[in-house]
Amino acid sequence: MSHDAIHRWSTDAVPPSQRLDYWVGAVCEGFLEMDVTSPKASSFGATLESAPLGPIVVNQVRGSAQDVYRTRRAIAHSRNNYFYLLCKADSAWVAVQDGRSARLLPGDAVLVDSRRLYEFHLLQSADTISIELPTAWVDAWIPDAGDQVARRIDGQSGWGGVLSGFVRQLTPELAAKPPMPAELLSDQLGSLLALATGSGAADAPDKGRAALRRRVLDATRERHAECGLTAASVARGLGISERSLHRCLALGEGSAQGPTTFAAALTGFRMAAARRMLADARFDRLGIAQIGYRVGLADASHFVRQCRAHLGATPGELRRRR
Repeated sequence: MSHDAIHRWSTDAVPPSQRLDYWVGAVCEGFLEMDVTSPKASSFGATLESAPLGPIVVNQVRGSAQDVYRTRRAIAHSRNNYFYLLCKADSAWVAVQDGRSARLLPGDAVLVDSRRLYEFHLLQSADTISIELPTAWVDAWIPDAGDQVARRIDGQSGWGGVLSGFVRQLTPELAAKPPMPAELLSDQLGSLLALATGSGAADAPDKGRAALRRRVLDATRERHAECGLTAASVARGLGISERSLHRCLALGEGSAQGPTTFAAALTGFRMAAARRMLADARFDRLGIAQIGYRVGLADASHFVRQCRAHLGATPGELRRRR
């Protein structure tokens, strides 16, 4: 996928007097039908960029302060509905839904449901990452999703902080050219969203969940060398649902390591195997790209970046250190 996959709308396309009206049309085309007002109507300006990433869509809004309203009329006219996960890093704002008003600090995240009325009050700017999430996708990750809307997810600590950091990396540019399979990135988002909202059902006894977690991790370890390995593939191999796989990892019962995600576990197994091979002179006959391929990373440059991020050095440096 390339930058051609990024859809872009900008008020620069029309004269200043028409920009707010144009923006309402752009929002309705790029997201879904909403009403928008702005205290800066005479000097209003904004852009919207959007790109798909597997089952989700990454949207980035930049622009003037504005108030956004999802109305009953808009809901009635919408053919499709979604959840939206929003994160704004530059200034505070307010999201309202179901009688709750979430006052959000920079970096906080919030979930809303387009099937119900909501309001966004973007008081200083509209600079926001907004992730469009299919309702069935959200329901698979968060059984009580309806109770999670308009609740502040703390972007400064715990799993909320991890989720916020991840969401802020999900730009349309990254979606158009993902550094790893899109399904893996969307799985990571789902896992972190479940962890950050504290979601997870006790639909199996603790011992059963712990045993399932061990099976999942064992299967992932055994198959880590498969390029493009996904949670869906591991789940099929174990005869379980993908949702069960992610939830047993996210809950973390019976494990000294605590909650984790499929992507984190897979990367850990790949990096452990890479460390062993790079420390063993018997593998010196293999080039760096070949080592990467043997641990499931077909892209040599991605393998180098992963080693630097997780092992603290490039593959070549790790070889020279032994």
